[in-house]
Amino acid sequence: MVIKSVELEIVCGPTSRLPETKLPEIAFAGKSNVGKSSLINALINRKSLARTSSQPGKTQTINFYNVNKELYFVDLPGYGYAKVSKEEQAKWGVLIEKYLQTSKQLRAVFLLIDIRHEVKAHDKEMYDWIRYNGYEPVIIATKADKISRNQLAKQMKVIREGLGVAKASDITILPFSALTKQGRDEIWDTITTILS
Repeated sequence: MVIKSVELEIVCGPTSRLPETKLPEIAFAGKSNVGKSSLINALINRKSLARTSSQPGKTQTINFYNVNKELYFVDLPGYGYAKVSKEEQAKWGVLIEKYLQTSKQLRAVFLLIDIRHEVKAHDKEMYDWIRYNGYEPVIIATKADKISRNQLAKQMKVIREGLGVAKASDITILPFSALTKQGRDEIWDTITTILS
């Protein structure tokens, strides 16, 4: 996709009313520090529209990025960050749940998981929760540049098994690197297919 325009249009905190948008929405979920902002910036060819941070837990709102006036990228708050109070995390949880259950325009949820590690309990919970809400998450295995090509298939199998998926054909896992842009085109192809 050729990116002509992108703007951060709507920001929703725990007390905000969620917007009723008219454009299709693609949501991005993932653990704090998994690289959501870097992914969004790579997809929209911007260096820092989505704010990346060396401090995890920075995205504490749901951010709606209007892409080409054709769709929204929806950046959900990162989960599983220990330095945020349980109360604060619970508020984000309620906010994400409300969004998943009430958005009329949500077409797909992309769940980001660090390819270098085994699936954490938070990731499995989020995967199950997204499915419970009626969506089949597309997995983006981030930080793919940090492992060798030989390890790629093995780590994707580790993710699949960690999520409790028996057959490779039952899940879409796309390796991605914000550094090399590996996987960027495949992610856009997937988004285009979902929206068509």
